Amino acid sequence: MPPLTNQRKRVVSGMRSTGKLHLGNFVGALDNWVRMQDQYECFFFVADWHALTTDYADTSRIKENSLEVLLDFLAAGLDPERCTLFIQSHVPQHAELHLLFSMITPLGWLERVPTYKEQKENITEKDLNTYGFLGYPVLQSADILIHKGEFVPVGEDQVPHVELTREITRRFNMFYPGKNSPVFPEPQPLLTPAAKLPGTDGRKMSKSYGNTILLTDPEPLVRQKLKTMVTDPARVRRTDPGNPDICPVGDLHKIFSDPNTIAKVDAGCRSAGIGCIECKGWAADALVKILTPMQERRKKYEENPRLAWDILEAGSAQARKGASATMDEVRQAMGMSLEYAPNVPTKK
Repeated sequence: MPPLTNQRKRVVSGMRSTGKLHLGNFVGALDNWVRMQDQYECFFFVADWHALTTDYADTSRIKENSLEVLLDFLAAGLDPERCTLFIQSHVPQHAELHLLFSMITPLGWLERVPTYKEQKENITEKDLNTYGFLGYPVLQSADILIHKGEFVPVGEDQVPHVELTREITRRFNMFYPGKNSPVFPEPQPLLTPAAKLPGTDGRKMSKSYGNTILLTDPEPLVRQKLKTMVTDPARVRRTDPGNPDICPVGDLHKIFSDPNTIAKVDAGCRSAGIGCIECKGWAADALVKILTPMQERRKKYEENPRLAWDILEAGSAQARKGASATMDEVRQAMGMSLEYAPNVPTKK
């Protein structure tokens, strides 16, 4: 495990344990995390408790899904020698701090979180009228602050969550000032570049839409999925010119292909010099070139999953150590220290 130091700023982030990750997860977060390992002191975790906010009715695969997420973390290049990898539920201090934060967080703060109403409207097949679903941003705040995260890598749509964490931080520090300094730092959003990644149907890549390309998809499946991917609707016939700027396959090229291929796609599509099948084949070439090394790294852990789980356990032990120290500070600031307090009267 990497030693805890004060020389690098601390980054904390996690992903829900919903199973194998897809290219959208890679582009939106995981690729950035890999690059952060040498610049920041990084804590990355599998958020299995967060998975319960929507999937509480069936937990039969939650451990299997957690392992799949970890395997993709390692396959993408997260290195346990350069960052701390752990599982949320194995660091119970997350839950204790969540409980304490829930005592001071106004209900209105949670109801105004943009994704709360959005997900309730979109996920209609599940009953989301639970305290856990409403309060999950408070648990997110605890996830960050139990490790005294200074930066949280997010896309623009997640900035309101970080701002809520900052509000909770200020409220806690106001009510319970530390002895010499505030208990918690105010974390800052670390806006990470994340290009729009379309799924095979042209909408945002998401498991709920069934339009994903998984990081574990073998080459034949990647090519098959791309063959059915929607393209510029103006190209009805092979001879019709197209516009790669409004084509989902064109978006894939801009993210994954080399400049020479992007130039060929742009010229060939606009002039009808190439067909969509050829264009999709080039996109598949670019994806396979990225996915193959990841799948080869993953294979080592797939053949020995205990090795991966041991990494998770070691990281969780490291995370618990720091989280325990944070909770000592929290209890001290709140006057709820576990130690005997001399000013408390004893029974006679």
